[in-house]
Amino acid sequence: MTELATEPVIPPAMLHIAFYKFAAVSDADAVAVRLREITTQVLGSILVASEGINGMLSGTAQQLDDFEHAVQHDAALGGVFMGMVFKRTACLTKPFKHMKVHSKKEIVPLGIDGVDAPGRIADIHAADVPPAQWRELIKQPDVVLLDNRNSFEYRLGKFEGAIDPGVVNFRDFPEYVKAHAEQWKAEKKKVAMYCTGGIRCEKSSVWMQDMGLEVYQLQGGILNYFKEMPDADKDWHGECFVFDNRVALDTHLNETSTTVEDVYENESDGAWRLERAKHLRGDQ
Repeated sequence: MTELATEPVIPPAMLHIAFYKFAAVSDADAVAVRLREITTQVLGSILVASEGINGMLSGTAQQLDDFEHAVQHDAALGGVFMGMVFKRTACLTKPFKHMKVHSKKEIVPLGIDGVDAPGRIADIHAADVPPAQWRELIKQPDVVLLDNRNSFEYRLGKFEGAIDPGVVNFRDFPEYVKAHAEQWKAEKKKVAMYCTGGIRCEKSSVWMQDMGLEVYQLQGGILNYFKEMPDADKDWHGECFVFDNRVALDTHLNETSTTVEDVYENESDGAWRLERAKHLRGDQ
């Protein structure tokens, strides 16, 4: 009896989503417990704090659709996910090997006490600059263009003319700003800054505004710039590091051949050795 040929089973495509929102969370521990129950079918990490939510997940389109619907309609989450933007990109490499939900003091640790990002949403978004306008803004002579990321990220790719504050950790960023703020104000400089997805800029812009600086930030971060600007390589040089096992993306949001070893090979600091170890064991 002749056996019928069978078509190979092709697994569903894997997608990555990134999301965050500054919003008042009354009970971060309770929200974290509920999120652990909702995320059994996806992989990644979510941080919950009194100031909001920050997460990255991977799964099939259906799994991510189910997650997004669940968190936006679950009464136990108190509406914190309503209006949240979920940014999707395709994957070749499996971004994560585990699913983790943690409650923390901050969803992004600036290291400055008293920064009320949830209470300053209007101020934060007033500083947003859409990608098309960003291209024009950063060409202006009275603009200081700051890369609000770690130095190894800057070395992998950056906007033309951007300054590297030379930080090992986001907590180091305020020291650079403090050292230059008075000079920028005296020279009537505007500060334009960018980061991968926008969260670091949103948190620090509140603090910088309170210092009397005129601050602008790239709306949606680098990845949104790549999405909205097909010719992003006109003013972006290199790749964009991402904190998962894909390692880096090009200006068309495609994975590159850059490896973990390529990223960290010149980094001797202990913090970078720790990040490298996390990548190598898939702990992202």
